Amino acid sequence: MYAAEKPNLVIIFCDDMGYGDLSCFGAEGWKTPHIDSIAEKGVKFTDFYVAQPVCSASRAALLTGCYPNRVGISGALFPESTVGLHSDETTLAELCKSVGYATAMYGKWHLGYQEEFLPVKQGFDDYLGYPYSNDMWPSGPVRFMKQYPHLPLIEDDEIVAQVRDQTYMTTWLTERAVRFIDQSKSEEKPFFLYLAHPQPHVPLYVSPKHQGSSEQGKYGDVMHEIDWSTGEVLAALEKAGVTENTLVVFTSDNGPWMVYGNHAGGVGPLRGTKGTTFDGGVRVPCVMQWPAKLKAGSVVKTPLMTIDLFPTIAKLIGAELPERKIDGKDAWKVIAGEQSESVQEAYFFYYGRGNLEAMRMGKWKLHFPHKYRDEHVAPGNDGHSGKYGGGKTGLELYDLDADVAESKNVIAEYPEVLAKMKALADQKRAELGDNLTKVAGTENRKPGHAPVAEWAKKKGE
Repeated sequence: MYAAEKPNLVIIFCDDMGYGDLSCFGAEGWKTPHIDSIAEKGVKFTDFYVAQPVCSASRAALLTGCYPNRVGISGALFPESTVGLHSDETTLAELCKSVGYATAMYGKWHLGYQEEFLPVKQGFDDYLGYPYSNDMWPSGPVRFMKQYPHLPLIEDDEIVAQVRDQTYMTTWLTERAVRFIDQSKSEEKPFFLYLAHPQPHVPLYVSPKHQGSSEQGKYGDVMHEIDWSTGEVLAALEKAGVTENTLVVFTSDNGPWMVYGNHAGGVGPLRGTKGTTFDGGVRVPCVMQWPAKLKAGSVVKTPLMTIDLFPTIAKLIGAELPERKIDGKDAWKVIAGEQSESVQEAYFFYYGRGNLEAMRMGKWKLHFPHKYRDEHVAPGNDGHSGKYGGGKTGLELYDLDADVAESKNVIAEYPEVLAKMKALADQKRAELGDNLTKVAGTENRKPGHAPVAEWAKKKGE
């Protein structure tokens, strides 16, 4: 074992896992003991947020510490997209490498599939995974998916297989993560591991050893396998003798895709789902452990967002922040239970191509007038999508301490709160823009651009 003062870092990032999908957050029909053990040994976060309720944008925020529209990434990038995370942006991996870390990423990237955008060009030493979502392939249940190329499995910067069966993907990614940790024993440097599971995003796939293991069905089986994977990672840390000095973060990229019914997770007491800026879309389960620094069995109720991880980690590992402006704030005192006040005056929730739909300030959640999709109308079954409904909000204010379901609009009762939040929103609009109010931001940066690859133009069989 190396004698390093800097902590090792492990971020496990699930896809479409809902707020209610861990046992320690109230899951029913399956159990997640290994993931729960992280909370038991460390901290459970009840009010942890992502910046957008959708894949690519959420991942951009995690890896750069920026609101996605600051770095030019919105929505979910598709195989025919020419956009990717610009090489001038600094990723968590590049931050870690600047102070001597070994870095690896396994799983779903979704920040540009062309060679110049891939993880090995963005600070990761080793990569195996998909360049985008696991449903972007010809075997998907939606008709337009037949036009997609076969799902590429990429190792470093080369396509090593055209995936036709995803049954063992969680196993393969877990094995690579464990191998990376095992190899760290012979390295004289700390490491950063980013394990981004393509599951439990539809289509659901689970290896035979976990099939039929839950009461709920296939979704529960998938959650059992993700829990098994987490257990393997934790065991590898223990075997390497680095558990005490490793910060482990387990969370999700957004809320569940509930239009898929029994093949989707749940939001517990929250309102909304993936694709909405109600808390069910942007509040996600999060647990962290670092035995040497975090008190076991802690609960943090102070709001945090993935954008805050970047500057927090920079402070912990002694790395300098990038020259380009970021939006996150160092939140270590909140994570460690030394401070209950939020590090941000407010958090802002965009959706679509720069629509500022909502914000949170302390216990208050303000929604600006916008249309949203309601996925509770007619959910699908067994991997097939139901039908979206629709809705529209006015200017609505919710007290999340008293009304976590965002069901009672109290805007008329708190004019001073409303005035302060609207003023903060106007500042953010001036900075990053807002398509809903036709305001152009002054600090937005452009994403990277590259031509569509020839293999991505091929239709599936």
